[in-house]
Amino acid sequence: MSDITVSSATITPVVNGEARSIRAGSTMGDLLRTLALDPQLVVVEHNRAILRDRAQYDALRLATGDTIEIVHFVGGG
Repeated sequence: MSDITVSSATITPVVNGEARSIRAGSTMGDLLRTLALDPQLVVVEHNRAILRDRAQYDALRLATGDTIEIVHFVGGG
């Protein structure tokens, strides 16, 4: 009989209403890069708080159960 170690290699935050599996240890900046979103062109809400300091995106670690809402700016004329 062998010992099997199960590690959590992913977390599951809820992004715009959908559970999304991402790498454990990911930051808000990582998530935005994965989604190919420019931080300057979106507004991010994390657990019901608007993130005003975009410079902190790479320091904010995400966790399973976090709720993230991302609003895109769309230009046009």
